[in-house]
Parts: sequence; structure tokens; C-alpha cells
Amino acid sequence: MLTRRHFIQTTTALFSASVSSPLLADTWPAEAQKAEWDAQVTPPGFDPATSNPWGLHPRFLPQRVVAKPGLVPGDIHVDAVARYLYHIEESGTAMRYGVAIARGNLYEPGVYTIKRKVRWPHWTPTQNMIERDPENARWADGMEPGPENALGSRAIYLYVGDRDTYLRIHGTPYPRSIGGRASSGCVRMVMAHINELYPNVEIESTAHLYSAEDSVTARS
Repeated sequence: MLTRRHFIQTTTALFSASVSSPLLADTWPAEAQKAEWDAQVTPPGFDPATSNPWGLHPRFLPQRVVAKPGLVPGDIHVDAVARYLYHIEESGTAMRYGVAIARGNLYEPGVYTIKRKVRWPHWTPTQNMIERDPENARWADGMEPGPENALGSRAIYLYVGDRDTYLRIHGTPYPRSIGGRASSGCVRMVMAHINELYPNVEIESTAHLYSAEDSVTARS
């Protein structure tokens, strides 16, 4: 199992201070509707580093940091303890975003391949999700895309080989969950933040999800 120590002794060890259904997802909604929703979930005059209508702790706002030499550009690293997602850039830097991770033992650390990305995805709960929360049964046939959809505005799909793990990095209609443990297995981001990340993530790049150690707090 990957542990946080494989990745990081402290956050500053690697990074310095700042410097669904495929057919439906491909055919609906229309581009005009997607653009309207994008505008709806993006604050007026949006500045990733300062806009914060969600009341996040300031450390969870996007920030460019210096990456440790040797990390592969394009890869994603999720520090489950600090609740950060890092996207490694060609310039030796990384974009850092605040995230929420899964509740309890639903979080699954590991190394995954990004095989699919969807803008304004559909969402269908798994049978396990329905068993844990019977209210999800109303979405057994799928939830249509939109700002209230559980996957939010963007979804990045994590695979092991050609097997869909049902783990996603996705937007959330519950931005105040960022920094906590809230999901059924996925990594959550503020929708405006994942909208910024999404076009920079390449298919076949790697996502590293590191272990959450109970003895370490995410609070600063």
C-alpha cells in the first residue's frame, strides 16, 4: 500500500511555499447548456487564488508551488492527510488544490491510470452506495448532469489497467466539504477549481492517491 511517507515527509518535502453512461455523457447536454452551467458555478470575476465565496480555509485555494525534482509532469498526487491534490507541471512546479476524500475505510489509496474525462457527467450510484444510503436508490437509473449532480461539473475516471474502479476525481455541489472526509470513495473538488484543472489533465496520465494516516491532522 502506498503511504504518505512514500510521497512526503512533510508537505514541504516535495512542494515549497507558493512561487456513468459513456453514450449519454457524449450526447447530452448540449454545449450551450454546459457553458451556461459553467458560468453558474464560476464566481463573478473568478481569480483561483483569491475567489472564495464558499468560505474555504485559505490554504485550500489553488496555489502554484515548487515540485520536487523527478516527479512526472502531468501526474496527479493526492495527499490525503493534508487534503491536497497536486498536478505536476513541466516547469518544475505544481498546481495545488484543496480536496475532500472518502469517509472512513471507503478511501482507497493506490496508483491509478486516468482513462476517461467527462464534462458535466451523468452519475449512477453503485449498489454498495445504495446499500449504505438507501436514499441513493432514487438515482438507480442515473442522475442527469447539472450543478446539483453528485459528480458536479467535471469527472476524471480512475482505472487499474482496463478496469474501472468507480473512483473519480470530481466536482462537488457541496464545496464546504473540502478539507474533510465526506465522499463514498472519490476525491472531491470545488467545481470552479476542477474546471481549471480539467483541460490540463491528459488521458493515460497517472494519479497517485496516498494513504490517510489517522494520527495526522489536515488542519493548519
